[in-house]
Amino acid sequence: MKGYNICFTFSNIAPAGYYLALRVGFAFPVFEENVLPKEWVKTYTSQGFMLYDPLMRWVYDNTGATRWSDINTDDPRGVLKQAAQHSLNFGAVISFQDDDQTGQRSFGTFARSDREFTDEEILFLQSRIQQMHIESIPPTNLTNAEKEVLVMVKNGMFLKEIAASLSVSEGAIKQRLKNAKNKLKAKNSTQAAAMALEYGLI
Repeated sequence: MKGYNICFTFSNIAPAGYYLALRVGFAFPVFEENVLPKEWVKTYTSQGFMLYDPLMRWVYDNTGATRWSDINTDDPRGVLKQAAQHSLNFGAVISFQDDDQTGQRSFGTFARSDREFTDEEILFLQSRIQQMHIESIPPTNLTNAEKEVLVMVKNGMFLKEIAASLSVSEGAIKQRLKNAKNKLKAKNSTQAAAMALEYGLI
């Protein structure tokens, strides 16, 4: 998009902080990143603000993007006013959901202390969230044998132990792990097992 390149990170656009959650379903997100001020996170968590946060209500009631200042939802606990005490004065919130309405949603909330987000910045954030949501689709073609091996890797077993346990050659185990890594786009077996666990595949 005009004015941005791949090196332009969320922190460049949202210097006051941001929170990102990918593919939130009925449990935990596949990936999340919280770069909001630590003291605000502590206050937000201890006060249970998520249940009253107008931003979170907007996320689950809408798809698309908006500025915090354009959200007209009631804020009885003054969540946004308290956020401003931590330099979270201006913000944008993005929400994206699959077309099939399976329940998986990705969203992000981004903050600045100095000014409102421009239309171009919001469009960039929206396109980036959508791209990350699509890229984080879990694979559906892992075989039972590949899942079985990933469970053993997750449990800390070594290659020889896995081969002996399954009464197959080490070469066969290596091939299963290679296939699983490729399908999950993982760098190594440990990462593949962690990703499969996050996706709820094992």
